[in-house]
Amino acid sequence: MAKSELAEFDAVFSEIVEELTKSGLKLSETKDAYTWFKEVLVYNVPHGKKYRGVSVVSSYRRLAPNAKEEDLHIARILGWCVEMFQAFFLIADDIMDVSTIRRGQPCWYKKENVGFIAINDSFFLECAIYSLLRRYVKGKPYYMEVTELFLQTTLQTVVGQNLDLTTGPPQGKVDFTKFTMERYSAIVKWKTAFYSFYLPVALAMHMAGISDEESHVEAKRILLQMGHFYQVQDDYLDSYGDPEVVGKIGSDIEDNKCGWLVVTALELATEEQREQLKSCYGRPGEDDINKVKAIYKDLNLEKVYKDYEESSYQDLIKLINKTNCKVSPEVFTDFADKIYKRKK
Repeated sequence: MAKSELAEFDAVFSEIVEELTKSGLKLSETKDAYTWFKEVLVYNVPHGKKYRGVSVVSSYRRLAPNAKEEDLHIARILGWCVEMFQAFFLIADDIMDVSTIRRGQPCWYKKENVGFIAINDSFFLECAIYSLLRRYVKGKPYYMEVTELFLQTTLQTVVGQNLDLTTGPPQGKVDFTKFTMERYSAIVKWKTAFYSFYLPVALAMHMAGISDEESHVEAKRILLQMGHFYQVQDDYLDSYGDPEVVGKIGSDIEDNKCGWLVVTALELATEEQREQLKSCYGRPGEDDINKVKAIYKDLNLEKVYKDYEESSYQDLIKLINKTNCKVSPEVFTDFADKIYKRKK
């Protein structure tokens, strides 16, 4: 990610906070609520990797190389809408997963005096997206397309969240009959890939006037595969990444997550190892967690993952190079290069 691109993107955030809170802060009866919402924005939105948000801008630059500065500004606003989209889901996700750390700081609901008020705060961030669309995009020829895209992506992500939580309920009963690669792929596609990869590029495509179904179907095919690749990385980093670098303490094992590591382990494990996984997985005890990680080590999952990462990246590049849609391959390779061999 170019430092200048990121700096220009970051510079827009204060404008967004001002836009979303100024009217509410002026009214005495809503001032307290909007003072609170301002903190919600500052604490939860701007501290991620920002791959998704900046990719709206970089993709739009590729698709419209002669874009005016006012249009680039709108692309940055849409990029921040994507970052808010992620933030409102993460607030709720942390509550559902009983997580403690997010992006190197306590989860919002874990903050003193917040608790389950965080649920309402996630609603605020969702509503804020449509406030920004009305303020900056209404009147543009792509207004309805991007509005409907956010609505559709919200439903897709909710579906993915349900698949995730019902397959492996946090602190619930372990049912490995559901832990299949087919179910894992469905969770990844619906919970992560649509909003993390297709949404940013699709927004840029609509801004550039590329709204035909064929182009979006082809772009989606590439971007959903990229999203799968990204989530496998995330699952690997949950157990093998440095928490200081990743920004959170991995908890997939104790949270009973249907992740790539455990699904792969179940495919490779002996019957004895499978039984031990069944007795230890989804339990919060340190001894149980270490036993699961020991099985991962015995199965050499670190090498299995690295082989997968390399082959999947090469497959992705081949797919990108074969695309015939109106989107230049560089839009996809820009995104792929940001995530290849990432450490967080």
